[in-house]
Amino acid sequence: MKYWLLKSEPDVWSLTQQMKAGDKGAVWDGVRNYQAANNLKKMKKGDLCFFYHSNIGKEIVGIVEVLKESYLDKTDKSGRFVAVTVKFKERLKRSITLNEIKKIKELSQLSLIKQSRLSVMSIDSKSWKILIRMSKT
Repeated sequence: MKYWLLKSEPDVWSLTQQMKAGDKGAVWDGVRNYQAANNLKKMKKGDLCFFYHSNIGKEIVGIVEVLKESYLDKTDKSGRFVAVTVKFKERLKRSITLNEIKKIKELSQLSLIKQSRLSVMSIDSKSWKILIRMSKT
């Protein structure tokens, strides 16, 4: 299993909306950055993703699970980009802000800090565990 982080602006698609999508999940589409799209292509069914509210809040708020691996994004007329389907798994007990993450030396290598504009990124298992621990305190 691999771990990921998906960014969404909460006024466009929030964790609450993701929850309401239920067990059938929702399409994660509209990604037009090639690096982010390549990350979508690497996702496998069962992978877990942090759900990050960008712009408003700038915080990890929940976890979603990949239900369906990459397929052509119907919102992309060029046919070059892909989407995945994800379903709500859980809301974090406590959201983790970007400012908190930046203060943890062991997390300084995260793309969330180094490539702040990237909307789909991988998270190594050590960092995943640190972030999960942070969400429970």
